[in-house]
Amino acid sequence: MDYGPLTKKTMRIAIYGRQFNDSAVFPYIQQVFDALLQHDVDIYVHHQLNKNLEGNISTIGYSVLNEHDQIAGFIDAFLTLGGDGTLLDMVNLIGNSGVPVIGINFGRLGFLASVNKNDVAAAIHAVVNKQFTLDSRTLLRIDSEQHIFGDGNIALNDVTIHKRDDSAMITTHMFLDGEFLNSYWGDGIIIATPTGSTAYSLSCGGPVMFPASNTVIVTPVSPHNLNVRPIVLPDTSVLSFKVECRSSNYLLSCDSRTTVIDSVMEFEVRKADFQLNLIRLSNESYLSTLRNKLLWGLDTRNY
Repeated sequence: MDYGPLTKKTMRIAIYGRQFNDSAVFPYIQQVFDALLQHDVDIYVHHQLNKNLEGNISTIGYSVLNEHDQIAGFIDAFLTLGGDGTLLDMVNLIGNSGVPVIGINFGRLGFLASVNKNDVAAAIHAVVNKQFTLDSRTLLRIDSEQHIFGDGNIALNDVTIHKRDDSAMITTHMFLDGEFLNSYWGDGIIIATPTGSTAYSLSCGGPVMFPASNTVIVTPVSPHNLNVRPIVLPDTSVLSFKVECRSSNYLLSCDSRTTVIDSVMEFEVRKADFQLNLIRLSNESYLSTLRNKLLWGLDTRNY
């Protein structure tokens, strides 16, 4: 990519998306590019998305953002096209660059990718004119001698320990700052950030935590002992794990990335030393997102 001097100071916006197999989304993607071109911004399309767009939309005047191209200090904002999973993919790409991100929702629920696909023009107008606030979100980091996920060891939602589909339940021994806390018998456990408290953890009975609560949630998955319940810990905690299972391995997930782990392997989970900056538009708030996405308050007695 050419990083030569620009003829005038313009906003540089990068766009990321997964493979689109549904042709119905391409008209909405076209609207994104049309709106950006109207505001005369410099557009950089991630190389994976660029392959998918060729021949499917009509646009000119953008550059391709390749794998090792500079992000920190160059890109002003990232747009993700898809659902929450697409935005989660961005976490390790953005890393500690501090580049803010906003998601345009082509998926279903859209807790993180909060912009409706019908509101593209208004959202881009707000971003380009900097009519937004930054919502900084805590991240988790997995540490191990084996470097389990390499450079992709950062999670925005959760880290999950889970038995394999064809295996018996597993026993997860958890230590809090070096002191034994509990042994979880069951299908596994979820270590979630406040952001991830409305994801997998919530479906397993975990609490909803506000983003600024400085907490981490440990939620058991199908526990064998019914007196084992989710626990909320300070996000300064260092959690370490040993897993016992009848089979020789189990599954470890870091947001959308999953790998098979040898049962003798040990690892730690702690708060990352940087955060992810989500763009929040003026018409959004965490409370309104909860009400709209979880359908809180929808009762016939209210109407």
